[in-house]
Amino acid sequence: MTETTAPRLDDQLCFALYSASSTLVRAYRPMLEKIGLTYPQFLVMMVLWEDDDISVGTLADRLDLPANGLAPVLDRLVKAGLVERQRDPSDRRVHRMRLTEAGRELQDEGGRIAGEVRCRTRLPEGDLMKLRGALMELVAAMHDDSSDQQPAMNGSVTA
Repeated sequence: MTETTAPRLDDQLCFALYSASSTLVRAYRPMLEKIGLTYPQFLVMMVLWEDDDISVGTLADRLDLPANGLAPVLDRLVKAGLVERQRDPSDRRVHRMRLTEAGRELQDEGGRIAGEVRCRTRLPEGDLMKLRGALMELVAAMHDDSSDQQPAMNGSVTA
């Protein structure tokens, strides 16, 4: 009988990513509460500050979320008066999201908050860029179902 070893939590990439993500979200939370946003709402607002008046499908793609999972977040932003939902005149099945004036007015404060959290990482700009690049490569690789090649894993880190 072959003996198997249970995976160790500290060896898991998924746990390191979960812990880092959770820590970052907790850093954002008190500052975002002051401007009336949750972290998921902040992500939506960042996309709209960058590219206003886009379809819900495009917004969901940008956030790597299913459109139906985004609906409650969008509903709360509409209710708060920060965004408007309108049907696309060229295709009535498509809903488009557009910032209101109140939503646009939060952009500077949102940028300040993001900058403050970035400073709290205490990582140099170059290291942050490398880390973000590595994470985006991981996301792309995990989305790429056509890849049959898997690099050999050396060491004890597992996904």
